[in-house]
Amino acid sequence: MKYRIIVIFILVFTVAGSTMQAQKYITKNANIRFYSDAPAEKIEAINNQVNCALDASTGDLVFKVLMQSFQFEKALMQEHFNENYVESPKFPNATFMGKIEGINTIDFSKNGKYDVVVNGNLTMHGVTKPISEKGTVEVVDGKVIANSKFTIAIADYDIKVPSAVVGKISEKVEITVNASMEKYVK
Repeated sequence: MKYRIIVIFILVFTVAGSTMQAQKYITKNANIRFYSDAPAEKIEAINNQVNCALDASTGDLVFKVLMQSFQFEKALMQEHFNENYVESPKFPNATFMGKIEGINTIDFSKNGKYDVVVNGNLTMHGVTKPISEKGTVEVVDGKVIANSKFTIAIADYDIKVPSAVVGKISEKVEITVNASMEKYVK
């Protein structure tokens, strides 16, 4: 799986010739926030070190998230998240590989905001699931800003809740994605 992700990043960044070059957008500091409104405690974490690439000519969209880069308000929450829930040493990354539907309706040459649907595969904790979510793509002075907010069930990704806290931790997590990407230039 690790090699597949590397190959996809290489393809997104380098396959096309110089005429396609202006059609690629990247960032190494997209933002992903997750929020869980649990009976015992609200849990929130932010990761500002997310890699993202978009091929505007095909709609291919790739995210790579280093799980240990999520920052929590409390250090103990961060430790439990990495060791007990997502098992970051064993599963260091989450990835999304997908496609923006109707990419040809977006005019990347001028400012504008577009409602989109993104379909693809989200891999987390060693489990891959197809997802389809709504979002927006906004073109602002040559940059592309992609946003989405959606909910996942942690059980879908085989993330176990220790019996001591079952019922105190939400089974669903709200994920907010914000990626401000710039044109890729060799």
